[in-house]
Amino acid sequence: MTLYYRPLVQIGPTRPDAALPLAGGLGWFTHVEVLSRSAPGRIIEADQVPEAYLVRLTAARPDIAGLSLARPQIMGILNTTPDSFSDGGQHAGIGDAVAAGQAMQADGADILDIGGESTRPGATFVAPQEEINRTAPVIAALRAAGMDLPTSIDTRKAAVAEAAVAMGANLVNDVSGFTFDPGLAPFCQKHQLPVCVMHAQGKPETMHLNPQYDNVLLDVFDALERQIAALEAVGVPRGAILADPGIGFGKTQDHNLALLARISLFHMLGAPLLLGVSRKKFIGTIGQAPDPTERAAGSIAVALAGLSQGVQMIRVHDVRATRQAVALWHAAYFGSIL
Repeated sequence: MTLYYRPLVQIGPTRPDAALPLAGGLGWFTHVEVLSRSAPGRIIEADQVPEAYLVRLTAARPDIAGLSLARPQIMGILNTTPDSFSDGGQHAGIGDAVAAGQAMQADGADILDIGGESTRPGATFVAPQEEINRTAPVIAALRAAGMDLPTSIDTRKAAVAEAAVAMGANLVNDVSGFTFDPGLAPFCQKHQLPVCVMHAQGKPETMHLNPQYDNVLLDVFDALERQIAALEAVGVPRGAILADPGIGFGKTQDHNLALLARISLFHMLGAPLLLGVSRKKFIGTIGQAPDPTERAAGSIAVALAGLSQGVQMIRVHDVRATRQAVALWHAAYFGSIL
Protein backbone atom coordinates (compact mmCIF):
# COMPACT_ATOMS: atom_id res chain seq x y z
CA MET A 1 0.00 0.00 0.00
CA THR A 2 1.44 3.33 -1.08
CA LEU A 3 1.43 5.97 1.65
CA TYR A 4 1.50 9.72 1.17
CA TYR A 5 2.68 12.17 3.83
CA ARG A 6 1.09 15.61 4.00
CA PRO A 7 2.75 18.05 6.41
CA LEU A 8 0.34 19.96 8.66
CA VAL A 9 1.93 23.31 8.01
CA GLN A 10 2.16 26.11 10.54
CA ILE A 11 3.49 29.62 9.96
CA GLY A 12 5.09 31.92 12.49
CA PRO A 13 8.29 32.67 14.39
CA THR A 14 7.60 30.57 17.52
CA ARG A 15 8.32 26.91 16.91
CA PRO A 16 8.41 23.90 19.25
CA ASP A 17 11.82 22.27 19.63
CA ALA A 18 10.58 19.26 17.67
CA ALA A 19 9.34 21.31 14.73
CA LEU A 20 10.86 20.60 11.32
CA PRO A 21 11.37 23.23 8.62
CA LEU A 22 9.17 22.98 5.56
CA ALA A 23 11.23 23.07 2.37
CA GLY A 24 13.57 25.68 3.83
CA GLY A 25 10.83 28.31 3.78
CA LEU A 26 8.67 30.17 6.26
CA GLY A 27 6.62 27.16 7.35
CA TRP A 28 7.24 24.34 9.78
CA PHE A 29 5.49 21.21 10.96
CA THR A 30 5.42 18.75 13.85
CA HIS A 31 2.83 16.31 12.47
CA VAL A 32 1.77 14.90 9.12
CA GLU A 33 -1.40 13.42 7.73
CA VAL A 34 -0.84 9.92 6.32
CA LEU A 35 -3.00 9.32 3.26
CA SER A 36 -3.59 6.24 1.12
CA ARG A 37 -6.07 4.98 -1.44
CA SER A 38 -7.44 2.26 0.83
CA ALA A 39 -7.70 3.69 4.35
CA PRO A 40 -8.86 6.88 6.10
CA GLY A 41 -6.23 9.54 6.77
CA ARG A 42 -4.49 9.52 10.14
CA ILE A 43 -2.16 11.89 11.96
CA ILE A 44 1.35 10.92 13.08
CA GLU A 45 4.31 12.80 14.48
CA ALA A 46 6.76 14.05 11.89
CA ASP A 47 9.64 11.94 13.15
CA GLN A 48 7.68 8.82 12.15
CA VAL A 49 7.87 9.71 8.46
CA PRO A 50 10.33 7.55 6.49
CA GLU A 51 13.65 9.33 6.08
CA ALA A 52 13.54 9.59 2.29
CA TYR A 53 10.19 11.40 2.38
CA LEU A 54 11.23 13.54 5.32
CA VAL A 55 14.21 14.78 3.32
CA ARG A 56 11.88 15.79 0.50
CA LEU A 57 9.61 17.66 2.90
CA THR A 58 12.33 19.53 4.76
CA ALA A 59 15.16 20.20 2.29
CA ALA A 60 15.57 23.82 1.24
CA ARG A 61 14.62 24.38 -2.38
CA PRO A 62 17.33 25.82 -4.65
CA ASP A 63 16.78 29.21 -6.24
CA ILE A 64 14.72 29.15 -9.45
CA ALA A 65 15.68 31.63 -12.20
CA GLY A 66 17.65 33.55 -9.58
CA LEU A 67 14.67 33.79 -7.19
CA SER A 68 14.96 32.66 -3.58
CA LEU A 69 12.24 30.24 -2.56
CA ALA A 70 12.77 30.94 1.12
CA ARG A 71 10.08 33.63 0.76
CA PRO A 72 6.92 33.92 -1.36
CA GLN A 73 7.43 34.92 -4.99
CA ILE A 74 4.85 36.60 -7.23
CA MET A 75 4.58 35.66 -10.92
CA GLY A 76 2.77 38.28 -12.97
CA ILE A 77 0.63 37.04 -15.87
CA LEU A 78 1.20 38.77 -19.21
CA ASN A 79 -1.05 37.24 -21.86
CA THR A 80 -0.44 38.36 -25.44
CA THR A 81 -3.49 36.49 -26.69
CA PRO A 82 -6.74 37.76 -28.20
CA ASP A 83 -8.89 35.19 -26.36
CA SER A 84 -7.67 34.60 -22.79
CA PHE A 85 -10.61 34.32 -20.40
CA SER A 86 -9.75 37.39 -18.32
CA ASP A 87 -7.58 39.76 -20.32
CA GLY A 88 -7.76 38.59 -23.92
CA GLY A 89 -6.74 41.30 -26.38
CA GLN A 90 -5.54 43.79 -23.78
CA HIS A 91 -1.83 43.13 -24.46
CA ALA A 92 -1.91 41.91 -28.07
CA GLY A 93 0.14 44.91 -29.24
CA ILE A 94 3.83 45.01 -28.37
CA GLY A 95 3.59 48.50 -26.89
CA ASP A 96 0.65 47.54 -24.69
CA ALA A 97 2.41 44.36 -23.57
CA VAL A 98 5.63 46.18 -22.69
CA ALA A 99 3.72 48.83 -20.75
CA ALA A 100 1.84 46.12 -18.85
CA GLY A 101 5.05 44.25 -18.05
CA GLN A 102 6.74 47.40 -16.80
CA ALA A 103 3.69 48.20 -14.66
CA MET A 104 3.80 44.72 -13.12
CA GLN A 105 7.48 45.17 -12.32
CA ALA A 106 6.74 48.50 -10.66
CA ASP A 107 3.88 46.91 -8.74
CA GLY A 108 6.16 44.26 -7.25
CA ALA A 109 6.19 41.22 -9.55
CA ASP A 110 9.19 38.97 -9.07
CA ILE A 111 8.89 37.21 -12.44
CA LEU A 112 6.73 37.66 -15.55
CA ASP A 113 4.97 34.77 -17.30
CA ILE A 114 4.36 35.55 -20.98
CA GLY A 115 1.93 33.42 -22.96
CA GLY A 116 0.69 33.48 -26.53
CA GLU A 117 -1.81 30.61 -26.52
CA SER A 118 -4.92 30.69 -24.36
CA THR A 119 -5.39 27.51 -22.35
CA ARG A 120 -8.79 28.43 -20.94
CA PRO A 121 -11.42 25.67 -21.14
CA GLY A 122 -12.57 25.37 -24.75
CA ALA A 123 -9.58 27.25 -26.20
CA THR A 124 -8.37 26.23 -29.65
CA PHE A 125 -4.86 25.27 -30.76
CA VAL A 126 -2.51 28.05 -31.89
CA ALA A 127 0.11 27.25 -34.54
CA PRO A 128 3.72 27.55 -33.28
CA GLN A 129 4.67 30.41 -35.60
CA GLU A 130 1.64 32.46 -34.54
CA GLU A 131 2.50 31.83 -30.89
CA ILE A 132 6.10 32.88 -31.57
CA ASN A 133 4.88 36.06 -33.27
CA ARG A 134 2.83 36.90 -30.18
CA THR A 135 5.54 36.27 -27.57
CA ALA A 136 9.14 36.50 -28.78
CA PRO A 137 8.91 40.18 -29.93
CA VAL A 138 7.37 41.13 -26.57
CA ILE A 139 10.19 39.49 -24.63
CA ALA A 140 12.75 41.17 -26.89
CA ALA A 141 11.05 44.56 -26.43
CA LEU A 142 10.93 44.15 -22.65
CA ARG A 143 14.64 43.38 -22.57
CA ALA A 144 15.40 46.29 -24.91
CA ALA A 145 13.45 48.56 -22.57
CA GLY A 146 15.65 47.51 -19.67
CA MET A 147 13.45 44.85 -18.06
CA ASP A 148 15.68 42.84 -15.72
CA LEU A 149 13.06 40.60 -14.10
CA PRO A 150 13.24 36.87 -14.80
CA THR A 151 10.82 35.99 -17.58
CA SER A 152 8.92 32.76 -18.12
CA ILE A 153 7.52 31.57 -21.43
CA ASP A 154 4.13 29.89 -20.99
CA THR A 155 4.12 27.32 -23.78
CA ARG A 156 3.87 23.61 -24.50
CA LYS A 157 5.85 23.82 -27.77
CA ALA A 158 9.63 23.51 -28.19
CA ALA A 159 9.80 25.93 -31.13
CA VAL A 160 8.05 28.64 -29.12
CA ALA A 161 10.32 28.09 -26.13
CA GLU A 162 13.41 28.23 -28.36
CA ALA A 163 12.36 31.59 -29.84
CA ALA A 164 11.49 32.98 -26.41
CA VAL A 165 14.75 31.90 -24.81
CA ALA A 166 16.68 33.45 -27.70
CA MET A 167 14.98 36.75 -26.81
CA GLY A 168 15.77 36.46 -23.09
CA ALA A 169 13.25 34.13 -21.40
CA ASN A 170 14.64 32.34 -18.34
CA LEU A 171 12.07 29.61 -17.53
CA VAL A 172 9.65 27.37 -19.42
CA ASN A 173 6.15 26.93 -17.99
CA ASP A 174 4.33 24.05 -19.69
CA VAL A 175 0.63 23.59 -18.89
CA SER A 176 0.74 20.11 -20.43
CA GLY A 177 3.36 18.97 -17.93
CA PHE A 178 5.81 18.24 -20.78
CA THR A 179 3.46 15.68 -22.33
CA PHE A 180 2.58 17.62 -25.52
CA ASP A 181 5.87 18.15 -27.37
CA PRO A 182 8.58 15.50 -26.89
CA GLY A 183 11.22 18.03 -27.92
CA LEU A 184 10.55 20.50 -25.13
CA ALA A 185 12.16 18.71 -22.19
CA PRO A 186 15.42 17.95 -24.06
CA PHE A 187 15.57 21.60 -25.15
CA CYS A 188 15.25 22.74 -21.53
CA GLN A 189 17.91 20.26 -20.43
CA LYS A 190 20.30 21.35 -23.17
CA HIS A 191 20.02 24.99 -22.14
CA GLN A 192 19.90 24.25 -18.38
CA LEU A 193 16.57 26.02 -18.04
CA PRO A 194 14.36 25.78 -14.97
CA VAL A 195 10.85 24.61 -15.74
CA CYS A 196 7.35 24.51 -14.34
CA VAL A 197 5.51 21.22 -14.80
CA MET A 198 1.74 21.53 -14.44
CA HIS A 199 -0.95 18.88 -14.21
CA ALA A 200 -3.84 19.00 -16.65
CA GLN A 201 -6.34 16.28 -17.47
CA GLY A 202 -7.07 16.40 -21.19
CA LYS A 203 -6.49 19.21 -23.67
CA PRO A 204 -7.77 22.78 -23.33
CA GLU A 205 -10.35 22.15 -26.06
CA THR A 206 -12.11 19.45 -24.03
CA MET A 207 -10.65 19.33 -20.49
CA HIS A 208 -13.76 20.92 -18.94
CA LEU A 209 -16.09 18.19 -20.22
CA ASN A 210 -16.85 15.90 -17.27
CA PRO A 211 -13.35 15.33 -15.80
CA GLN A 212 -13.11 12.19 -13.65
CA TYR A 213 -10.65 11.03 -10.96
CA ASP A 214 -10.48 8.08 -8.57
CA ASN A 215 -8.93 10.35 -5.93
CA VAL A 216 -8.12 13.79 -7.32
CA LEU A 217 -5.48 14.63 -4.71
CA LEU A 218 -3.52 11.40 -5.06
CA ASP A 219 -4.11 11.09 -8.81
CA VAL A 220 -2.67 14.55 -9.44
CA PHE A 221 0.23 13.88 -7.08
CA ASP A 222 1.10 10.63 -8.87
CA ALA A 223 0.87 12.29 -12.28
CA LEU A 224 3.23 15.08 -11.24
CA GLU A 225 5.63 12.57 -9.70
CA ARG A 226 5.73 10.67 -12.99
CA GLN A 227 6.36 13.79 -15.03
CA ILE A 228 9.08 15.04 -12.69
CA ALA A 229 10.75 11.63 -12.92
CA ALA A 230 10.52 11.83 -16.73
CA LEU A 231 12.19 15.26 -16.67
CA GLU A 232 14.93 13.92 -14.40
CA ALA A 233 15.44 11.05 -16.84
CA VAL A 234 16.37 13.51 -19.61
CA GLY A 235 18.65 15.47 -17.31
CA VAL A 236 16.50 18.23 -15.81
CA PRO A 237 17.30 18.18 -12.07
CA ARG A 238 14.46 18.16 -9.54
CA GLY A 239 15.91 21.31 -8.03
CA ALA A 240 15.16 23.15 -11.29
CA ILE A 241 11.50 22.09 -11.41
CA LEU A 242 8.46 23.97 -10.12
CA ALA A 243 5.36 21.79 -9.64
CA ASP A 244 1.85 23.13 -10.26
CA PRO A 245 -1.25 21.00 -9.47
CA GLY A 246 -3.14 22.81 -12.24
CA ILE A 247 -6.18 24.23 -10.51
CA GLY A 248 -9.01 24.47 -13.07
CA PHE A 249 -7.29 22.39 -15.73
CA GLY A 250 -9.55 19.39 -16.25
CA LYS A 251 -11.04 19.74 -12.78
CA THR A 252 -14.46 20.57 -11.38
CA GLN A 253 -15.02 23.01 -8.54
CA ASP A 254 -15.06 20.11 -6.07
CA HIS A 255 -11.77 18.83 -7.49
CA ASN A 256 -10.21 22.29 -7.15
CA LEU A 257 -11.32 22.62 -3.54
CA ALA A 258 -10.04 19.15 -2.63
CA LEU A 259 -6.62 20.05 -4.02
CA LEU A 260 -6.50 23.41 -2.28
CA ALA A 261 -7.51 21.97 1.09
CA ARG A 262 -4.53 19.60 1.10
CA ILE A 263 -2.10 21.30 -1.26
CA SER A 264 0.73 20.83 1.24
CA LEU A 265 0.85 17.17 0.16
CA PHE A 266 2.70 18.29 -2.96
CA HIS A 267 5.76 19.25 -0.90
CA MET A 268 6.37 15.49 -0.85
CA LEU A 269 7.45 15.87 -4.49
CA GLY A 270 10.64 17.52 -3.23
CA ALA A 271 10.06 20.45 -5.59
CA PRO A 272 8.86 24.01 -5.00
CA LEU A 273 5.18 24.63 -5.62
CA LEU A 274 3.51 27.14 -7.90
CA LEU A 275 -0.18 27.95 -7.41
CA GLY A 276 -2.21 29.55 -10.18
CA VAL A 277 -5.79 30.39 -9.22
CA SER A 278 -6.06 34.01 -10.33
CA ARG A 279 -9.56 35.00 -11.53
CA LYS A 280 -10.57 31.40 -12.26
CA LYS A 281 -14.17 30.31 -12.65
CA PHE A 282 -14.59 28.68 -9.25
CA ILE A 283 -13.57 31.95 -7.59
CA GLY A 284 -16.29 33.73 -9.52
CA THR A 285 -18.83 31.03 -8.63
CA ILE A 286 -18.10 30.92 -4.91
CA GLY A 287 -17.41 34.65 -4.66
CA GLN A 288 -20.42 35.62 -6.78
CA ALA A 289 -18.28 37.54 -9.26
CA PRO A 290 -19.29 36.68 -12.85
CA ASP A 291 -16.87 39.29 -14.25
CA PRO A 292 -13.30 37.88 -14.09
CA THR A 293 -11.86 41.35 -13.50
CA GLU A 294 -13.86 41.54 -10.24
CA ARG A 295 -12.21 38.44 -8.74
CA ALA A 296 -9.05 39.97 -7.26
CA ALA A 297 -10.22 39.65 -3.64
CA GLY A 298 -11.16 36.00 -4.02
CA SER A 299 -7.97 35.24 -5.94
CA ILE A 300 -5.85 36.80 -3.20
CA ALA A 301 -7.74 34.93 -0.48
CA VAL A 302 -6.97 31.59 -2.13
CA ALA A 303 -3.35 32.59 -2.82
CA LEU A 304 -2.79 33.47 0.85
CA ALA A 305 -4.33 30.16 1.89
CA GLY A 306 -1.77 28.51 -0.38
CA LEU A 307 1.09 30.47 1.18
CA SER A 308 -0.12 29.30 4.58
CA GLN A 309 0.43 25.73 3.36
CA GLY A 310 3.95 26.58 2.19
CA VAL A 311 3.42 27.31 -1.51
CA GLN A 312 6.48 29.17 -2.77
CA MET A 313 5.16 30.99 -5.85
CA ILE A 314 1.77 32.41 -6.80
CA ARG A 315 0.76 33.26 -10.37
CA VAL A 316 -1.49 36.33 -10.51
CA HIS A 317 -3.11 38.97 -12.70
CA ASP A 318 -3.46 41.60 -9.97
CA VAL A 319 0.16 42.12 -8.95
CA ARG A 320 -0.14 45.32 -6.94
CA ALA A 321 -3.01 44.12 -4.76
CA THR A 322 -1.37 40.74 -4.29
CA ARG A 323 1.97 42.28 -3.28
CA GLN A 324 0.19 44.38 -0.66
CA ALA A 325 -1.68 41.34 0.65
CA VAL A 326 1.46 39.19 0.86
CA ALA A 327 3.34 41.95 2.70
CA LEU A 328 0.56 42.21 5.29
CA TRP A 329 0.18 38.43 5.52
CA HIS A 330 3.87 38.20 6.44
CA ALA A 331 3.72 41.14 8.84
CA ALA A 332 0.72 39.65 10.65
CA TYR A 333 2.43 36.29 11.16
CA PHE A 334 5.96 37.44 11.90
CA GLY A 335 5.59 41.00 13.18
CA SER A 336 8.09 42.17 10.58
CA ILE A 337 8.18 43.48 7.03
CA LEU A 338 8.97 40.98 4.29
